[in-house]
Amino acid sequence: MSHPILSEFDIVFAGGGTTACVVAGRLAAYDPSLRILILEAGQHTLNKPIHVQPSQALLNQAPTSTTVTFNIGNSSPHINGRAPIVPSGRCVGGGSCVNFMVYTRAPASDYDDWGVDGWESENLIPLMKKLEKYEVQPDCPTHGYDGPIKVSSGGRRTGISNEFIQVGTTYHKRHYADDTEDLETCNTYSPSQKYIDGITGRRSDAAHHYVYTQAHNLNLHVWDGKRVKRIIFEDKRAVGVEFTSDPASCPDANQSSSIVRASKLVVVSAGAFGSPTILERSGIGAEAILKRCGIDQLVNLPGVGEKYRDHYLALVPYLAADEIITTEALSRGDSILQESLTQNGIDSKIKWRPDDEELKAMSPAFQPRWKEFFQDRPDKAVAVFTPFAQYFSPLSRPRSSIPPTRNYMTACYYTLYPVSAGSVHINVTEDGKERMDFNTGFLDDPSDIVLLNFGYKKTREIFRRMASYRGEVAADHPDFPEGSAAACREASGPVELDAPDIIYTAEDDEVIDRFLRDIVQTPSHSLGTCAMKPEADHGVVDARLNVYGVSNLKVADMSISPLNVGANTYSTALLIGERAAIIIAEDFGIGCI
Repeated sequence: MSHPILSEFDIVFAGGGTTACVVAGRLAAYDPSLRILILEAGQHTLNKPIHVQPSQALLNQAPTSTTVTFNIGNSSPHINGRAPIVPSGRCVGGGSCVNFMVYTRAPASDYDDWGVDGWESENLIPLMKKLEKYEVQPDCPTHGYDGPIKVSSGGRRTGISNEFIQVGTTYHKRHYADDTEDLETCNTYSPSQKYIDGITGRRSDAAHHYVYTQAHNLNLHVWDGKRVKRIIFEDKRAVGVEFTSDPASCPDANQSSSIVRASKLVVVSAGAFGSPTILERSGIGAEAILKRCGIDQLVNLPGVGEKYRDHYLALVPYLAADEIITTEALSRGDSILQESLTQNGIDSKIKWRPDDEELKAMSPAFQPRWKEFFQDRPDKAVAVFTPFAQYFSPLSRPRSSIPPTRNYMTACYYTLYPVSAGSVHINVTEDGKERMDFNTGFLDDPSDIVLLNFGYKKTREIFRRMASYRGEVAADHPDFPEGSAAACREASGPVELDAPDIIYTAEDDEVIDRFLRDIVQTPSHSLGTCAMKPEADHGVVDARLNVYGVSNLKVADMSISPLNVGANTYSTALLIGERAAIIIAEDFGIGCI
């Protein structure tokens, strides 16, 4: 079957998310004569309020949203038979245009742990500085001040932020620091900065700051609403991309395939879900996976789609005092201050490590993991605790029947280096249609539930000491047995700072674990499915992002991360983009600005 060949470009990007925008924008600036095409299944994001106004971030997660893809995982007994949902960005700019704009950076040692030549932290820190404009405070040696991505404290801070820090530095006995994103500090309470322009109040995303700023460059093209099917090869050289109009973005468009040629390079940049499945549809992957889908194998790379990793998030809401300012008003449609439109409701945090007392209180199932991975790495946080100034329910359950006019605050906590891992592959249904075979791996390893269990208890102790605390939203907490000291209820105010902690019985712990298996979810930090590792170690790309076994084909996005990172993944996605742009420029003999 022949397909119309629309035109030829020097570089074609299969996917238009965060990293693709960084690479394409940088290359267009380095050499404006390069003919560059980005193919993105989602739609343009230019100046759309849902993408640029921080207060509208939650709308991207609505069940009817078309700006994200709701990837549905296989059901698992480790999460009580649920089929988990993992959203991923589906628009020009990808996750950078739909995330919650939380500014966190992984410890520098995470990149050294990758053990990949050229990706050591000493080589990457200059790029971290190059990409950002840190508006919070001057003269910080690990931050940048001239980059495209703005970092600020956002708009007006919510009242619960200071309460969280005050309890953390007294009851929780941790120190305070203005900046815990210096690539090494953790276990310290701090403000939570944001990917928000401190002057305009707009989201700071990759689409607007790398691609749309190149509107004057007539050689940089973005075709939205285009779903990449596969890479076209001549022998084993990538020469183009086959794509169709995406049915979700363009329901009335012709669904026949077209081909666009790439004279120099194809870059697969479709994320932890899209990149491995594009490779598999192109004949690159494990023999058994391709055979069941009737695809001829071009290259045997069994690592494609394997070692899927994420962070594990729990959202637990509490009642809050009527007089404090929360972002709950936004969801109610109340009249609100303009400053509230320019912030995300997340103003403080701790990148937490347990102390000796907390370690003793945790289940022994975590001890081997602590000793093997965390104990001698003091810059590695175990989890992030942060208060969210709004009612926030898990993806797995609808908003409870609670009075809509109340004020709420939510304990958000997520674990950073889970042991469990999953996979992302293509499969076919009985009627021959393609579907994704997605195993999240959530809580497969017993040590992972231990951290979530303790996170529930510790954040509850912190929240019940905050001045705005008015009790638990009982329907969204564990259903403790009658007579339990841990029973959840409304309260007239907080307990004293020196009040004793709640004593949980073995039965209470079982209830907490069951509750967490019901509600644990993704923070949308998916990575690892096209790992940058040696081919013999199930790697997919080498240190220069070349896919093993073929030529003129690279992968550049979070799927290449060979290990998890101790932070929200936007910062790493930007970093991979900056490094990939330099690699490609070097390959082409282009000077980097």
